[in-house]
Amino acid sequence: MPKSILHIAFVGNPNSGKTSLFNALTGLNQKVGNFPGVTVDKKTGDILLEEGLKARLIDLPGTYSLYPRRADEWVAYKVLMNADRDTRADVIVLVADASNLKRNLLFCSQIIDLKVPVVIALTMNDIAARKGIKIDLKGLEADLGVPIVVVNPRKNRGLAQLKKAVVQTARQGEVALKNDFIDNKALAPTAIEQTQELFPKLSDYASIHYLINHEDFPLATDLHVKLVKAEKETKFNSTKTQAEEIMQRYQRIKQLMQKHVVEPDPHEKKMFSDKLDDILLHRTWGYLILLTVLFLLFQSVFWLARFPMDGIVWSFTRVGGWLTRNLPNAWWSDLFINGFVAGFSGIIVFVPQIMILFGLITILEDTGYMARISFLSDKLMRKVGLNGKSVMPMISGFACAVPAIMSTRNIENRKERLLTILVTPLMSCSARLPVYTILISLVITDKYYFNFLSLQGLVMMCLYLLGTFMALIVSYVMKWFIKIKEKSFFILELPVYRAPRWNNVAITMVEKAKIFVRDAGRVIIMISLLLWFLSSYGPGERMKKTEEKYALLEQQLPQKKDSLQRQFSSEKLQNSYAGILGKAIEPAIKPLGYDWKIGIALITSFAAREVFVGTMATLYSVEENDNKSLKEKIQASRWEDGSKVYTLPAALSLMVFYVLAMQCMSTLAVVKRETKTWKWPVFQFIYMTGLAYIMSWVVFRLFQ
Repeated sequence: MPKSILHIAFVGNPNSGKTSLFNALTGLNQKVGNFPGVTVDKKTGDILLEEGLKARLIDLPGTYSLYPRRADEWVAYKVLMNADRDTRADVIVLVADASNLKRNLLFCSQIIDLKVPVVIALTMNDIAARKGIKIDLKGLEADLGVPIVVVNPRKNRGLAQLKKAVVQTARQGEVALKNDFIDNKALAPTAIEQTQELFPKLSDYASIHYLINHEDFPLATDLHVKLVKAEKETKFNSTKTQAEEIMQRYQRIKQLMQKHVVEPDPHEKKMFSDKLDDILLHRTWGYLILLTVLFLLFQSVFWLARFPMDGIVWSFTRVGGWLTRNLPNAWWSDLFINGFVAGFSGIIVFVPQIMILFGLITILEDTGYMARISFLSDKLMRKVGLNGKSVMPMISGFACAVPAIMSTRNIENRKERLLTILVTPLMSCSARLPVYTILISLVITDKYYFNFLSLQGLVMMCLYLLGTFMALIVSYVMKWFIKIKEKSFFILELPVYRAPRWNNVAITMVEKAKIFVRDAGRVIIMISLLLWFLSSYGPGERMKKTEEKYALLEQQLPQKKDSLQRQFSSEKLQNSYAGILGKAIEPAIKPLGYDWKIGIALITSFAAREVFVGTMATLYSVEENDNKSLKEKIQASRWEDGSKVYTLPAALSLMVFYVLAMQCMSTLAVVKRETKTWKWPVFQFIYMTGLAYIMSWVVFRLFQ
């Protein structure tokens, strides 16, 4: 009988439907973390296989074979070789693409020869049918010696049968496994025998991998020494062995394909995907369509989110007003209303836009168009020192730079990977979205051209394009200074076009909203509460003089009590700790068109960009405790001479600053982890902040 909790590893080639199947089985019941010691995503989820038997599913990174090259492939490899102390698998679910069976069978055959409990989940059967491919499943299952289950994760078909097969395989364990796919022992008989004397439970094929990669396995020193000795004594040649193995596997795969698979003449039928690629990858139309898609993406973010955002603003304005009227006039109620509620409103109001942005990006990925963006961009990327694989991290940077920088591990070339890491934070992440939204709404009229083109949406798109353009310029300049010489290759598999999985889109939107509220929310609330304290209190003497001054004025001018109260709140804020700090940095930022309150927001934003809105909400709530919305309070902000703070030049300057500045401690931390030195994150912080200051000054002067 299996244990009460089974650990099941999901493996497969990229684009085989592995993650789709994982999502279909786990739904929202999944967690994302990192594999210990490496910045590679670890997705796990818990499901119920049958009454009394739970399973923990682990979605391993996609890989084409058991010969790893990239860091994420090494993660999957070590789990499969049982060489990862932290992640063990009782059963392997190998996800294979029925429409590309020949390619998938190489990896399948290697895992079968490891002699581990394995179930093959066959996906993309509808695409195989449209291609005219017919597979004799029973015959193939008999020859491979492992169960094959047909699944369609998009329609939740075959999931119950897959669970049943996993349970049966776990119960049978190694008993059900048949002969080797190829004669592995014949590849290096003496070396394998000596390895199996040290590790009696290893299969012939696993022994070959221990001989090749034992230095990367957590083995005792004496075992490493004995394996090196076995290699030398038997004259084991890893390159020759690997080449012979692959040749033998493809010979056997060819036999199986001829025996069990009927494929049409490739010239006989042209797939819909091929016909569509003729248009979408056209050297002229392809780029025009790409720009149109990106244009519609940013228009939609504004247009679709407008009404829910207005509803949230209205709700928080009413809640704030009700609390002000009904709570007692005490420090704790002031803290709650102007610290907690004001900060929380700065989080929730932008959830609709973040959900819509991630939803639309997920649709592009699901349909297969995101891979085409990489293909289209490769030529341009190479001119600036990158390659097509850099596009995916850079596009991911529109969501968040942290996972985007982690995903650069897919780039084999060290120089291109470093350049991608250095410029990816210039892509406008979702944390900048709240800043752009509020600044655009302040100075750009809510105007539509041809009844559907939003001027605000166009400005938003320009900000995103500015970040992308500057990333390419910076990469082009840096490529001449980073002296790493290494050949670069760009190999990309284009998935077939599919309808988006709306369930997966919904799951992603909810998950990203939860992450934003949880992770960004914690930081925003903490800083909002700290800012309330810094904005409400100051040096004793200064605050005392301000209070005495206005107490006297109220006695002398009782008819002007309301206006004096507003002046008192404003002067009290200026004499608070936050005001003193803001006034100290104001001379440095005034050339950019910013006042001391914006200065405070810039400082707090270095923890996380989205804190800007929470900071402004707290500062203006402390200064003016009324029923106005944050937008109305900011619009009313004035310099000492009575002129508006948020003019068009100042707001555009501030937008450009947020496009270009490095204001994310998490990003700097992950750059340090990826580059294994503080040199590059320090350089990144200096060049991005300097670039932001100069460009913001230029924009302010141009529009002034």
